[in-house]
Amino acid sequence: MLTEPDLDLIAALQIAPRASVATLAEALDVSASTVGRRLVRLEEQRILRVIGQVEWTARARGNPRHVWVTTEPGASGSAAQALARFPEVQLAAETAGRSDVYLAVHVPDRAETRELLAERIPGVPGVAGTHSELVLRALTRADSWRLHRLSEDQQKILSREQVVPDGFDADDVGPDERRLIGLLAGNGRITAAEAGRSLGLSQSTAYRLIQSTLRRGIVRPRVEVEPAQLGYELEAVIALTITPGAIQAVAGELARHPSARYVSIVAGTASVIHQGVFRNEDEMADFLTRDLAPLPGITALQVSVVLRMLRRYWLYREDGRFAPDRP
Repeated sequence: MLTEPDLDLIAALQIAPRASVATLAEALDVSASTVGRRLVRLEEQRILRVIGQVEWTARARGNPRHVWVTTEPGASGSAAQALARFPEVQLAAETAGRSDVYLAVHVPDRAETRELLAERIPGVPGVAGTHSELVLRALTRADSWRLHRLSEDQQKILSREQVVPDGFDADDVGPDERRLIGLLAGNGRITAAEAGRSLGLSQSTAYRLIQSTLRRGIVRPRVEVEPAQLGYELEAVIALTITPGAIQAVAGELARHPSARYVSIVAGTASVIHQGVFRNEDEMADFLTRDLAPLPGITALQVSVVLRMLRRYWLYREDGRFAPDRP
């Protein structure tokens, strides 16, 4: 179980994923050596990683898709494991409710979408049917989800090392930046010295490249920890059907809800997908019956409750932790 100091450190990293150990120590009022030891322990225990969330247009042509998979009786586990190995699959989970398996996929090129959705996914043994929704716009993503544990003064200290993106043009990403994107995606806290050695650049050049990449929003560092480790033991993907005039308003309200890890407006039979985390069944019941009730235009909803997470943001999971590195 994570300790209170562990949770405070994770909350601090959610605000400033690349904050120096010294800044983290100042904000948490502990020694730098203590912060360093905790970081190493959480990483060695495969609980925490700081990665880089790559902007969609820098990763692929076209937006991601939500995919719901129905399987033959008894085949959900094997089918989910096979689907999780597809390189386009960002997230794969066994679920109960609307589907047996839920996927979030991002295809590098639009031309490959039909093959993935119409042939490769249905061709996996045990898959009986599929349904997909195209993401049109994301209103919030996992890098914005927070543990609300720190005071305003602590947040001010951490904000000194926050980089606020100011937008970018995906067509204006140079070759060195593209190589750096790969490094930051795997290690959101990589230093200029480490990046310079990997890229064959000077430390000063690597530092400028990192700052430019972060400032332009090409990569957004974020903390990856399974929600169950943080006390959120129930996760669900909720597809809502909404009258057209209310879609934007409802999506905006859902994006501000404390449960929201990923809220998107989609094209398909649904209008908005809310991927949320809850501490228990009562909290989820309150969301469905109380928080959704006053929102206008909702005509239907379908819920898929996560039973087992196999892959999230291209990283394999195992029993609520990161799986050991695979060959």
